[in-house]
Amino acid sequence: MTQTTSRFFDEIARLMNDAAGVAQGVRREFDTLFRTQAERWLHDLDLVKREEFEAAKEMARLAREENESLKRRIDALEARFAKLGTPSGGSPAAD
Repeated sequence: MTQTTSRFFDEIARLMNDAAGVAQGVRREFDTLFRTQAERWLHDLDLVKREEFEAAKEMARLAREENESLKRRIDALEARFAKLGTPSGGSPAAD
């Protein structure tokens, strides 16, 4: 009976081992399927990648800085122009 019990436990252990292997295979298949579906959803949403977003953000920051610089230059030019004064007609003299 000891040999029969030992074979029984060996068979149970083999079945458990096979079940664990099948479970791992099912999990890998599920992960692959889920990842593929998630990528498809994200692609359909037309989302931007982080790198593209960061590049656009940097471009906007540089454009904002340039805009502020140009505004300061325009303000300075307008101040200088105002100091020169205008003829009595109210419009600047043309050269």
